[in-house]
Amino acid sequence: MNVCKKSLALCLTLMMLASLAACGGDQEPDETPAEEPVTLRVAALKGPTAMGMVKLMDDSKPVTEAVEEEHEDVGTSGNLYDFTLAASADEVTPLLIQGELDMACVPANLASVLYNRTKGEIVTLAVNTLGVLYMVENGNAVQSLADLKGKTIVAAGKGSTPEYALRYLLSENGIDPDADVVIDWKSEHSECVAALATGAATIALLPQPFVTAACAQNEKLSIVLDLTKEWEALQGEGGSRLVTGVTVVRNEFLKENPPVIDTFLTEHAASAAFANEKPEETSQLIAAAGIIEKAPVAQKALPYCNIVCLTGEEMKSALSGYLQVLFDQDAKSVGGKLPGDEFYYIQ
Repeated sequence: MNVCKKSLALCLTLMMLASLAACGGDQEPDETPAEEPVTLRVAALKGPTAMGMVKLMDDSKPVTEAVEEEHEDVGTSGNLYDFTLAASADEVTPLLIQGELDMACVPANLASVLYNRTKGEIVTLAVNTLGVLYMVENGNAVQSLADLKGKTIVAAGKGSTPEYALRYLLSENGIDPDADVVIDWKSEHSECVAALATGAATIALLPQPFVTAACAQNEKLSIVLDLTKEWEALQGEGGSRLVTGVTVVRNEFLKENPPVIDTFLTEHAASAAFANEKPEETSQLIAAAGIIEKAPVAQKALPYCNIVCLTGEEMKSALSGYLQVLFDQDAKSVGGKLPGDEFYYIQ
């Protein structure tokens, strides 16, 4: 009798298991829902910083647009982007502080100023541009920095990299920037180009791509000094580097999206490499994006733009040394104090 009962219980158990298996056969296997791609709101200034990112801008545009239009046949495991091109850092700064941008390419010293102003809410991801400043002359009076003594220089960028770099290099070469030279500060680089074109000035401090544009307008103009090389000659191997632009991110966004940031840096580096390796193709993208109107001008300027994507310890070494030089000149230039280690993103 006990044997019969045990046999009946075993049969019932097997039937239940078979029934459950049959019901489960029609169900889809459990799948972890795919994470929604993150859209990064990024601003870059019209100039070398945007030129180095133009390949990323071009590659991401069709994917981002397709996803926004909800095309079912488009899939992406990477980032989506919303790029803004600005004429000046003044346009970008309030948007970044107010959280309307996630990232921005800004002047190196401005990144430090914003870090101090926001009490650490701005973090630097990469150096995107090294020195782009050149001294151009209509004539042949200048062969060295020492030759600038007693001369008048037209320049734009007072209170930012052009002023700090020029004052540092003049001082280190025995020239008092307040007494031994006249620096005629203009509000825009284009005003300096115009002054050279009309003959109102013969020497100007200009960044790329304005240097190329000025030389194209006046064949008598030539580059007489590369401020990046002059800086490196003073600092020597292992010293600070002349840094023009950096890529920063809001700390809140960084903390919430570390994998997104790492993907961005990989794509950022690839875009910068493309700009250096394929200037002709890049120049076409630059013109199409409206960064520089004429592709031939962009192509000529690219080799002089020092486009890079320095990250990690290399970024920290280059940028911290540069900020130290600025701090020694004027603490206000970096926001009153040097930023701490948390200012530098190390993957």
